[in-house]
Amino acid sequence: MRNSVRKLRSGRGLSQGQLGTALGVSRQTINAIETERYTPSLPLAMSMAKFFEVSVEEMFHAEEDPADDQ
Repeated sequence: MRNSVRKLRSGRGLSQGQLGTALGVSRQTINAIETERYTPSLPLAMSMAKFFEVSVEEMFHAEEDPADDQ
């Protein structure tokens, strides 16, 4: 699942650690989300969207499946 977390975070001038602290998670969790190695739980995704004042759908994007185009 693709996401805009890094862009939103850096746009606010926050480090991964600062964002993690604000959301109650570790810097490593933020890093794993940004590098798309971890998809956050729905409550965390909703907290992130609220923090950045965007919708969950604006922040997280399902990858297109090439089989869907056929």
